[in-house]
Amino acid sequence: MTTVHANGVDLGIESFGADDAPLVLLAGGTTMLSWPDALCERLAAGGRRVVRYDLRDSGESTTADPDAPAYTLRDLAADAAALVEVLGGGPAHLAGIGVGGMVAQVAALDHPRAFSALTLVGTRAVAPGPPDDDLPDHDEATMGRLFGQPMPDWSDREAVAEFTAAGAAILGDDPAAARVHGGRVWDRTPGTAPPVQMANHLGMVFSKLDCTPRWRERLPRIDIPTLVVHGRRDLFFPVGNGEAIAREIPGARLLVLETAATAIPDAAAGEIAEAMLALG
Repeated sequence: MTTVHANGVDLGIESFGADDAPLVLLAGGTTMLSWPDALCERLAAGGRRVVRYDLRDSGESTTADPDAPAYTLRDLAADAAALVEVLGGGPAHLAGIGVGGMVAQVAALDHPRAFSALTLVGTRAVAPGPPDDDLPDHDEATMGRLFGQPMPDWSDREAVAEFTAAGAAILGDDPAAARVHGGRVWDRTPGTAPPVQMANHLGMVFSKLDCTPRWRERLPRIDIPTLVVHGRRDLFFPVGNGEAIAREIPGARLLVLETAATAIPDAAAGEIAEAMLALG
């Protein structure tokens, strides 16, 4: 892992595969660890240079003020395009998961020459807040349980890992895998201040961003090969959100993971890698 300077900020990255192979850029949701090691390794084994990175205010990337971010969603999209230029080897296959999927959609629209393919995992076509009437919202009962959990002692690694595991159980993800993930995220979080920890573990900073203008109506303009991946059991962004994206991007392929929820299970790494490699 290292950092690179792009678009005026430092972005934490980790690379897999040969430096001269075609580039696959994975936008974190919000940290790079949202992309499992197993998937990165499978893509690298398929002849790709895989670079996963942290969004601003997470991981090793520039931390400013998670309580009041001075940047916008479009700035995050510009980060992705600038990162391709700094890394070389573009145009790149861009992939985004969760909130990173929103960044990826806008990046593909605002910076089309930077990207040759697009993968969107567990995301939706509108910003945080109430969705469009035709899109399914977060499952209300699940959200009540999820956000009803007491906050952990952010200075206590084990407490944070257990909090992450409990949240995963509510969402239908694997608690054991989430516990390990939570510990790894804690290890890379710069300090124990609650706003910074929440930006890393909960992505709360994203809900405070300026996410205008809307981009859903622009999706038909995306003209690069696109893969949409969504867990059938996703209660945070229900699968209808992925179905809508796949309908609105011309020629997009929809891959529904029948037993997955919000996280990418290691068991699905091979299937997802195969589908991503098929895009080119």
